[in-house]
Amino acid sequence: MEVQFTPEQETRLSQIASHHGTDATQLVKDAALRVLEENDRFRAAIREGVAAADRGDFVEHEEVWANVEKILRS
Repeated sequence: MEVQFTPEQETRLSQIASHHGTDATQLVKDAALRVLEENDRFRAAIREGVAAADRGDFVEHEEVWANVEKILRS
């Protein structure tokens, strides 16, 4: 797979990579994998939440706001 970047983007990627002690190619590979892994975790959490709601296992609106207010006061 090949991804095309503008010269400005390549320059910026090289700067960031250099700052992190790696090369631009590895930086892009690592970033892409992190995005995909986070997307997988997010989708799994959504599926888990939908399944919980389908079971009737959820928190009522008022309880959510009560918890938010409690956190804000602390």
